[in-house]
Formats: sequence, C-alpha cells, structure tokens
Amino acid sequence: MDANEDPLAPEVRSILASAREREGGDERVSVSPRSLPAAFDAARAAGRVPVIAEVKPTSPTTEGTRTDDPVELAERMVAGGAAALSVLTEPDHFGGSTETLRRVREAVDVPVLRKDFVVREDQLDAVDADVILLIVRFLDGVEELSDLLVAAEDRGFQVLVEAHTEREVEAALEAGASIVGINNRDLGRLEVDLSTFESVAPAVPDDVTLIAESGVTTTDDVRRMCAAGADGLLIGSAIMDGDVEGNVRRFSGATDDAVTPDGGAVRATTPDEGSTGTDRVPDSEGTSDDTQTDETASTDTT
Repeated sequence: MDANEDPLAPEVRSILASAREREGGDERVSVSPRSLPAAFDAARAAGRVPVIAEVKPTSPTTEGTRTDDPVELAERMVAGGAAALSVLTEPDHFGGSTETLRRVREAVDVPVLRKDFVVREDQLDAVDADVILLIVRFLDGVEELSDLLVAAEDRGFQVLVEAHTEREVEAALEAGASIVGINNRDLGRLEVDLSTFESVAPAVPDDVTLIAESGVTTTDDVRRMCAAGADGLLIGSAIMDGDVEGNVRRFSGATDDAVTPDGGAVRATTPDEGSTGTDRVPDSEGTSDDTQTDETASTDTT
C-alpha cells in the first residue's frame, strides 16, 4: 500500500479480511473466455457505449437487498444492451456466490466478470468466468500482482486490474495488465470523485483497454468518462436501482457527444435504425431519459 494513501476504510478492511480467509477451489480451472475487448468493439459498432452492468444484490455502502432472481436480472441487462456483465461472488458483504455466477454465465452470451477480491492463486479456481478482478491495493506489490495475473491468464482468464492512482496504474502496467480499471472511489475514505478517472487516465497507454469504475449515475457522467478516454464503464448501483433493462439502455445509449481524444475508444456514433442502444425507457415506467437513476447518487464500492 502506498504510504501516502489513507488506511483502508473499516468496511474495506472487513472485505479484505474475509477475502484472506476464503477458501479457493479444489481443482485448477481452464477457461475459454469470451473476449471483453471484442464485446466493447461490438457495442460501439452498434452505436452503444460499452457498459459492464453489475449484478449486485447488496453492498456495505448501500441500503437494502435486491432479491430478484439474478439470472433474470442478467438477461434483462443484456436485453438492454450491456456489452458485458459483472457478477458478485463475494458472499459476506455483497450477497454474492459462485453458483450465481455459474447460472448467469450459462444464461447469457456476453463476457462475465467475476467480481470478488482475489488475494491467492487457489481462489482463481473457485469458478469459471471470462474476466477476473485483481485490485492493486489489495496485493503486496508488483511481484504479487504479476504472479496472480500470470496465474489467471495461464488458466485462460482475462484480467481486469483495478487502480485508483497513477502509481497504482504504473504497478498494473509493470505487472503486465492489458485491461485496467480506474476506480473513482477512494478505498481509504469511500469518497467518489469522477475527476479521479480524468486525472489518472492519461497514464494508461492507448493499447490497454481502459474502464471507468464507480460513481456513474447520469448519462452526463457517461459522456464525461467517455470524453476522458474510457473504453467502457462498469456501473453497479445506478443500474440495480429500478428497471435494470431500462437503466442499461439509457446508459449505453448515451452516445451524443461521447467523443474521446484521438486514440481514445468511445466515439459518438450514429446508431443503426432500430438499435436498442438509443431507446429510452417509456414514460409509463417513470424513467424516461435521465429522470430516474440520474437523480440518485451511486454509493457502491465499485
């Protein structure tokens, strides 16, 4: 951990402590993954912003628990235009499970990210997924991060390496990351600031897939992250709050003025006629354009 960073927030320390105690799988997995970068390319070709929609029953920083069948939620997210899904498998704080991920991955044809807090190699073997998450701040230096990244890729996983600062991005790149997420949430204070992505993104080379995480609650936020160079966005609470299909459709359809600098990935496009990416949630559902989720601040940890 960077000595200049705040100590982890109590909620995050509890998550990390549980992760260190959690058992891994009994047998080494071998995965044939669906390509996340290709899914992003397909979304853009269809006139949509690439969105990773998160199936998350609850979190330590949100109120209540969503009890809908996660497979049904996942299918509705894909119907709304999600380029990929994120599924929580952390059981103690987020209500997730490896069985939920298995069921979701069998039911959809888009890449599925296993959202958990992996700190040992055997934990990679808990369940098949297309992408797994490694968090720079949860690991002890570049060597440990690199070892886990290589172990994951040897099993076939794609690896999303999460950073919050330029120094953490440097560690991710030194470890060999080809997919980097910049978390707008500070794990020390649990504060969200979208300018984090804007300030850190320039440290990520153009040939690395770059994902904006946390704090996106409006279509203006989507455009802002795209303009700063995001290839895709991971959105959790703002999608889970209400009609998940309509919420995904609205965020993934926020292509107007979503232009990045040359070399960035998400650019404004003219969607094909009939594309679901530009549909708006009907007024009868009370979420037309930006009238529902855009007014609610996201409080999830990612």
